[in-house]
Amino acid sequence: MDAEDIELELFVQALKLRHGYDFGQYARASLKRRVNDLVKNAELGTIGALTSRVVHDEAFLPQVIAGISVPVSEMFRNPEIFKALSAEVFPVLASYPHINIWQAGCARGEEVYSLAILLEEAGLYDRTQIYATDFNDHVLHVAQEGIFSVHEARLYAQNYLAAGGKHTLSHYWHARYERVKLDERLKRNITFANHNLVADGVFCEAHLILCRNVLIYFTNTLQDQVLGLFRDSLVRGGFLALGNKESIHFSANAREFLAFNSAARIFRLGPSVGK
Repeated sequence: MDAEDIELELFVQALKLRHGYDFGQYARASLKRRVNDLVKNAELGTIGALTSRVVHDEAFLPQVIAGISVPVSEMFRNPEIFKALSAEVFPVLASYPHINIWQAGCARGEEVYSLAILLEEAGLYDRTQIYATDFNDHVLHVAQEGIFSVHEARLYAQNYLAAGGKHTLSHYWHARYERVKLDERLKRNITFANHNLVADGVFCEAHLILCRNVLIYFTNTLQDQVLGLFRDSLVRGGFLALGNKESIHFSANAREFLAFNSAARIFRLGPSVGK
């Protein structure tokens, strides 16, 4: 193990011991890249210097957490997946008098609002509660604001139409200067909350869980742990939607999920499992 790898391990230990954040099971290549970006942006020179500052400077912690959990998302990302949710999953959810959806690792909220729009157009939103969680308080605040740049909005509008949207996306926002703000009515059934997939337990009883492109940053051991958490959180026959580069086949929990739409990475909790 070279000096930088040793420094990285000491940084991970310090973050857990000093602040309670455990990144021990995060994939090392991705973690190392993000930690080095933090070192560069803070002009600290080495990971060792970063560790010292994390231990002694409480006010520096939010910047560290934001840097490690870099949110990368967009509204209706991979439109075909949202189209599959609308066409295949929503009709099943419609059989429930009340629908709980958990968006785990919601980042800036793009996919949360995408869900809200499609549920509204399906006539299901008034009986749906969406729980949008992340362990990064900064991105949760951004998500609650629901404000994006005009440049982003153009891409989002294209994705929306490809996902089968029934209007134009501008129907759901107000534009001013170089920003667009999503309509407040989309927030009426969304609860934003801090939740750490690594350390926290079951968040709610859910009919659908979306956790897209989060597990790829975890080791197989941690992925298996989180899949167990999702299993325990879903009602019997509930749905799990993962990212298009993610799989459950390696996991001991895989046998408890059925492939519902393999191309869209949508799984369903088996009939003998769940609440």
